[in-house]
Amino acid sequence: MLIYQDLIDKKTKLAVIGLGYVGLPIALEFAKKISVIGFDINAKRVELMKKGIDPSNELAKEDFEGCDIEFTDSLEVLSQAKFFIVAVPTPVDEHNVPDLKPVLKASETIGKVIKKGDYVVYESTVYPGCTEEDCLPVIENMSGLKSISDFKLGYSPERINPGDKEHTLARIVKVISGCDEMALNEIARTYEVVVKAGVHKASSIKVAEAAKIIENTQRDLNIALMNELSIIFEMMGINTYEVLEAAGTKWNFLKFQPGLVGGHCIGVDPYYLTYKSSELGYESRVILAGRVINDEMPLYVAKKIVQHIIRHAKEAMGARVLVMGATFKENVSDIRNSKVIDMVRELRAFSLNVDIVDPYAENKELQHEYGFPLAPVAGKNYDAIVLAVPHNEYKNLSEDYLLGITNPNAIFADLKGLYRNKFRNLKYWSL
Repeated sequence: MLIYQDLIDKKTKLAVIGLGYVGLPIALEFAKKISVIGFDINAKRVELMKKGIDPSNELAKEDFEGCDIEFTDSLEVLSQAKFFIVAVPTPVDEHNVPDLKPVLKASETIGKVIKKGDYVVYESTVYPGCTEEDCLPVIENMSGLKSISDFKLGYSPERINPGDKEHTLARIVKVISGCDEMALNEIARTYEVVVKAGVHKASSIKVAEAAKIIENTQRDLNIALMNELSIIFEMMGINTYEVLEAAGTKWNFLKFQPGLVGGHCIGVDPYYLTYKSSELGYESRVILAGRVINDEMPLYVAKKIVQHIIRHAKEAMGARVLVMGATFKENVSDIRNSKVIDMVRELRAFSLNVDIVDPYAENKELQHEYGFPLAPVAGKNYDAIVLAVPHNEYKNLSEDYLLGITNPNAIFADLKGLYRNKFRNLKYWSL
């Protein structure tokens, strides 16, 4: 069941299932070297990609050029591949319970087209054991084939960082795992075609799954610590960023900052680990404590804004607030699990009029997902401005401009501390 050479010689094809923020960059990178089938169930997205348009607005038209790739939503076309990479999303539901429907649906799809000698590699973030205990049985039941003897299974966690042009697929070490030694080596050789930084061979699929989960859990906990420190230092009347600058002069101090923790990785992945942990009889304490702190930050920020407005605005009821940035992080269009939206909901719950502007977010998408429209441009007479997402477009705002669109005694809430010590006349607050 050797496959690497056939891929290199273009005797067979590699398929990527799920062409979002993770799948499309992987598919195009491989398509520079081998024949690729890009599969997505969304026909409209497929048609855009056929025209060289990334529906996620991450990749430019030139990134599609010179690529040997066929975009499709057809199972017949998908069946031509012998190496399948699954890169579908793995969200949580409204109760923070892992939603495996996308990855299980992708497993059903593979089960319909897989053949003897094929390879299947999952990149979607899951809890340890999910690939073999949840996904594999679906493939076997649908296909009638058996892992190891009939086809090979592997897991290689994605490390795509939306908006990051430095840490790309080719430049980041790729963790690889397989169901046996042959699978491990063939999967590693295949990924080495596009990953210049090299690969790390994990001893098992579970180890690779766990490695991915703790990458983001570690970041989540460190940011939670910064958020809790921010709350404490606010009570003490000292600026968190000044404290972090001072502490950061020590060589081994970890440089994290407070902020709203959203998106589809840091704000989601820890719940996969705590869910599995609970299933095994252990209730997480540290991880969930961090999640609670980070999930409560939108309400904390909203309350600070409301407190200022009550003290200083002529009319607190119906006061105007401008929120700059709606996406889950800077310089991307992705609004999934954006905690800015939670903050906006809290502000509106206090009967404030909130305008949201963002140079990257799509108005239709924001309205569809959350019921909030984007304002076409910033208005005037605001009692508070919240710089929620530090997009590049917001990094050179002048104090005169901000004073020109605000009422007297308005507050500028700078969640990432970009403008600390830069304003003389505008009331300023940061985490």
